[in-house]
Amino acid sequence: MNLSVEHITAGYGSKPVIFDISLALASGEVLCLLGANGSGKTTLFKAILGLLKPSEGRICIDGEDISQWSRQQLAKTLGYVPQAHTPPFAFRVLDVVLMARSVHTGVFSSPGKQDIVIAEKALERLSISRLAGELYTELSGGERQLVLIARALAQQAHVLVLDEPTSNLDFGNQMRVLRHVKELAQSGLGLLMTTHFPDFAFRCATQVALMKQGRILALDRPEVTLTQASLEDAYETPLRIAEAGLGMRVVVPRLN
Repeated sequence: MNLSVEHITAGYGSKPVIFDISLALASGEVLCLLGANGSGKTTLFKAILGLLKPSEGRICIDGEDISQWSRQQLAKTLGYVPQAHTPPFAFRVLDVVLMARSVHTGVFSSPGKQDIVIAEKALERLSISRLAGELYTELSGGERQLVLIARALAQQAHVLVLDEPTSNLDFGNQMRVLRHVKELAQSGLGLLMTTHFPDFAFRCATQVALMKQGRILALDRPEVTLTQASLEDAYETPLRIAEAGLGMRVVVPRLN
């Protein structure tokens, strides 16, 4: 499945926030969006998810304009993983994941045996089956993030949109989430994710879109997009890119 964003401009009311944005994501790829706060990443996500209608351009899945798709059709194609989520009630983990099946069963229908199997397999895929009976509200931040990814997998969407999936996590959980992102792409899903950490894009992205003031500064493979000059331009701060061995690169801030 291929997602293409074609020259879209979008915003709120009469004020555009993103301008002439174009990018493409194919199955098996990880596209990272990088940029300072206010660069337009969230607005672009809203447009892709159908929550905001572009004033210009179009968004297509396999060449078909999605502007006329129903919410249900969009939900069967695009899965969304938010930064954080705290439900008002203490649902079991399995029940949280099962909520994603409503797009297939209907909001007022009860999940059947097949839906439960799909939810259990989503937990198994992320190696968190042991959490099925736990209360979601009592999990650690890293565990909650993996449950949200499992919920998106149970939705059986072809493209996952992840909004800062490693935010507020400790280093160990950040690395676990990034490993799962790579594994999901290798299994054939397309993943679009935002991050504030260029190092993470080096670790898991097949392509990177670097944004500033609602426009794309650069879009290519991480090693092409993420240069010292482009990152200093995007974040307006001095830095350098260092080789960390084993082919890895890290971004190092210069504080003086």
